[in-house]
Amino acid sequence: MNILAFETSCDETCAAVVRDGRELLSNLVSSQAEYHAAYGGVVPEIAARAHIERIYPLCADALRAAGLTMDDIHAVAVTAAPGLIGALLVGVNFAKGLALARSLPLIPVHHLRGHIAAAYLEHPALAPPFTAAVVSGGHTQIIAADTHTRFRVLGATRDDAAGEALDKVARMLGYPYPGAAAMSADAEGGDCSAYAFPQCKGGDNPLDMSFSGLKTAAANILRRAAQTGEHIDRRDFAASFEEAVVRALASRARRAANGPIVLCGGVAANRRLRAALDGAIIPSVYLCGDNAAMIAAQAFYEYKAGNLAGFDLNASASLPVGESCLSLCKTARVI
Repeated sequence: MNILAFETSCDETCAAVVRDGRELLSNLVSSQAEYHAAYGGVVPEIAARAHIERIYPLCADALRAAGLTMDDIHAVAVTAAPGLIGALLVGVNFAKGLALARSLPLIPVHHLRGHIAAAYLEHPALAPPFTAAVVSGGHTQIIAADTHTRFRVLGATRDDAAGEALDKVARMLGYPYPGAAAMSADAEGGDCSAYAFPQCKGGDNPLDMSFSGLKTAAANILRRAAQTGEHIDRRDFAASFEEAVVRALASRARRAANGPIVLCGGVAANRRLRAALDGAIIPSVYLCGDNAAMIAAQAFYEYKAGNLAGFDLNASASLPVGESCLSLCKTARVI
């Protein structure tokens, strides 16, 4: 089964073709980083407009790269939630129009379920149940994948996502946008014990996390240094902060583990985190960030479960990972 998928939840326009949920035929990502760099973060209006400009030619390129035409496609999939609402609507409406024009099934996919499914593309033996640590710029959750389409949140951040905290501290330290990747590369040569950061806590649930305190601690250290003239070794500071975030994530993932651990999401590209969860199933770096191949991979299992949408499919900025995207249809139906 060849599934053509689209991902437009944030600032990257993505299209891909995947066969039977496991075989990657094409996977194209068009980054908007240059547009948002001047603002130090993603501007939703700019992101949505860029998606409108790019999604059609990217669709054609993804088919061409796969060596297929629309006649070879059996279903269309799209990220329907969560994300920036304007950006999501571009992908959802394009996918609906394409599915309607070609009389193809329309498969709505939850973005975080997609991140988890990225592991299926390189690990053919992987199957639920397993524990997934989904770590990105907007989400940080420990999830039990009971089946391919049934998920439970075991723990989550109560404030900032891990990637968000890393990006914000990177900006404090003067690293170029988007920040965390540049800071991580610099931190490789740093002393991760040079600066002390508080232990990350999350309240009553031992699997919950809070990164706002770490971010505030970093800001306070830098503020005091500026007032007293103390020298801050940027590389050591970056390594120490990154270590504090990684320690919190890795310890909770291992504590929650019931069977294999899958590490996924944009922050899963972080070298220190990958090393801390040695033995975990981790997608290649190019599959960790937002991409449409992961959406197509999850779409295959949503299709098998009968989770198809009608053309009244909407988009949502937020949706629990355990809830099917069919809830975004006025009347869910098989087409």
